[in-house]
Parts: sequence; C-alpha cells; structure tokens
Amino acid sequence: MYRKEIHVTSHREGDIINLMEAVGAAIQESGIRDGLVHLFAEHSTAALTTIEYEPGALSDLMRALSVLAPDDLPYAHNTRWGDGNGRSHVKAALIGPSLTVPLANGELVCGHGSRLYCSNWT
Repeated sequence: MYRKEIHVTSHREGDIINLMEAVGAAIQESGIRDGLVHLFAEHSTAALTTIEYEPGALSDLMRALSVLAPDDLPYAHNTRWGDGNGRSHVKAALIGPSLTVPLANGELVCGHGSRLYCSNWT
C-alpha cells in the first residue's frame, strides 16, 4: 500500500484540472505495478471523474451540470449560509468526491482517450 497527497488549486468556478501527470508521478514513485488507485477530494464542492479529453465532451459536461444545478435557483444552502454556492455543493455531489481506477502494468486503466479530472465548483 502507498499513500500520497496531491494538492491542486483551481482559479475559477468550474475549472477542470487534469490529474493524469500528478497521479502518474505518484504511481511511478510508489513502484506499484498492479492494483487499484483510489482518489478522494477533501472539499465539499470538489469532484473527481474520468472523461474523454476533448473540448466538446468537457463543454457537454459543464452544460449538463448547469442544467441539473442552475445558478439562478433558490438553494436552501444559500439561505442558511449566505455564501451563494448551493449549486456548487449539488454539482459536486452529483459527480462524487472519490474515484477508484485499476492499475495494470504501471498504467491507469481509464478507457480510450479518458483522463482523470478534478473540478472545483466554487
């Protein structure tokens, strides 16, 4: 077993950050060739997923999330906390905070063209 913290910073709401390089470096550092890589985002408005690295697919994901959790709805979270990011919590919950990816021969098994991404919705 090997554990490594990877820190990333987003610059604006909805940033999609490619984690392949950082996770790949951690895999190389670990020396592990086969198993499972488990990732977890320690923030209530961040989420992890895999998606094909193609501008259309990324745009489609952003649009779908904006339909499911639009900016202009009255969110109970906003009423209680006054921070205006109720939609961000919903988007993060829809995608999820964790991801487990198989590791085979030292390579992540993500599927054709897929990459690991972290998104921060606030």
